[in-house]
Amino acid sequence: MGRIARSPRKRPTLPRRMTLAAAALILGGGGLAAVNFYASASEGGAGGHGSPGQDMAQLRTLSTIDCPDVGNSLSTVPDSAKSRVDRQLADLDTQITDAYSEFADNKDRIERDPALADSMVLAPLKAKRTDSIGRIADATGQPDLNGRNLAACSMRAADEPAPGDRAGDPGSGQGDGQSGQAGGQNAGQGSGQGDGQALAATAAASGLSRRDFVDIRSVRPNAAAPAPRRGASTGSFTSDCGRNRNGKRNPDNVIVAPGVSNGAHHMHDYVGNQATDAFSSDADLAGGGTSCRNQGDKSTYYWPVVRVLDRGNDVDAKADGGGRDKNLGKIQTPVQATIQFVGSPVSKVTAMPRFLRIITGDAKAFTNGNANANASWSCTGFENRQLKDAYPLCPQGSKVVRTFKFQSCWDGKNTDSANHRAHVAFTDRRGACPAGFKAIPQLVQRIVYDVPAKAGAFAVDSFPEQLHKPVTDHGDFIDVFSDQLMGKAVNCINSGRACA
Repeated sequence: MGRIARSPRKRPTLPRRMTLAAAALILGGGGLAAVNFYASASEGGAGGHGSPGQDMAQLRTLSTIDCPDVGNSLSTVPDSAKSRVDRQLADLDTQITDAYSEFADNKDRIERDPALADSMVLAPLKAKRTDSIGRIADATGQPDLNGRNLAACSMRAADEPAPGDRAGDPGSGQGDGQSGQAGGQNAGQGSGQGDGQALAATAAASGLSRRDFVDIRSVRPNAAAPAPRRGASTGSFTSDCGRNRNGKRNPDNVIVAPGVSNGAHHMHDYVGNQATDAFSSDADLAGGGTSCRNQGDKSTYYWPVVRVLDRGNDVDAKADGGGRDKNLGKIQTPVQATIQFVGSPVSKVTAMPRFLRIITGDAKAFTNGNANANASWSCTGFENRQLKDAYPLCPQGSKVVRTFKFQSCWDGKNTDSANHRAHVAFTDRRGACPAGFKAIPQLVQRIVYDVPAKAGAFAVDSFPEQLHKPVTDHGDFIDVFSDQLMGKAVNCINSGRACA
């Protein structure tokens, strides 16, 4: 559904409005309140003949909460204030989650009286956020945070792009809007009536629409990498850490919300370090066991789980990170998970510092916009075609692939930063690091799933208000290589060898 202006025409009668609102929920409103059900631009089609289907395509439903990301606004956090700030940032996430639940639980009342969205949801949320932001401003010595209008949230439609993003182009994050749009049409029409029924049955729980799924065969090749130049480091180092067959999962995030249980509000798969949870210190990680074959790699690798949505729920259906946070469905163990470190196309690489933390992608990209979105989705046999903001529909015999290519430039000083991003950076189009940054081994994670090839059948876990959109996918990494093993990896990469 595209961006549609408010119609000057006569509003439909209440019964008809409610019927259209209910239909909009099935077609991708995320199972939430269809608050703005007057937003039909026209009641007639191209030929001048209106139809319910055309009206439904033009509806806009306010179905999620959009709040400024306070964490991204932090420039510095004194060490003495870090724990207090982390706690307040986690509280801000919980406040949004609770407000979203209030919205979802009262959707019938809000449909009847849209003004309740403000009095029941947005106004109480703003009051809580104002208090938390004030505490962060005091702790960090950044009083200007209070003046940046960070407390006020709004409601938005599931199909409305975040500020600065292009509307209506699944896959456009990879610069291929036309192929993404065609794929969206194929996803909704090409697989037959069964796919549409599966989507309708799961939309209320997932927040997905047909446009979130793209036939990978409709996507043009778009995954070219910079050509290596003289002085490039062309080797690789692979660490075999398994695919989480032992089911190590939790909804914590020790990087963003240390010391906070359920800081992620969605479930993570872990490979590598087995001591990782919200309360893990660097010493805990150094002393922890690892699922990696080479015991010198005790690094932590984690990412949101993928669930199949129409095969019942998992054991966490009533738990934090699972059903309590709107993450339902059967968790899928990857059929393959590859952890590889590669070099720079323009220079040699230097060793990562131990306990370096890197987050790639943005768990809140659906509301933040895709400036920091970075995960890619594709299919085996088609990996020269990558999608950023759509899930792939793979042909028979092909499996879903999600890929994380982490930042490969380091500031040479810090293992973390206030917003968990400023201490690392991506290369430019030629593969060179920004001024003042050093090239380090680039972590590339490739995770493969055997999931149904039908729209609406699977999704990644997310914060509830992010509606499980593919653009919110992200990966997290803490380097706990031994010095000896990191030295070996750097030597292999710089000398052009493939090592494991």
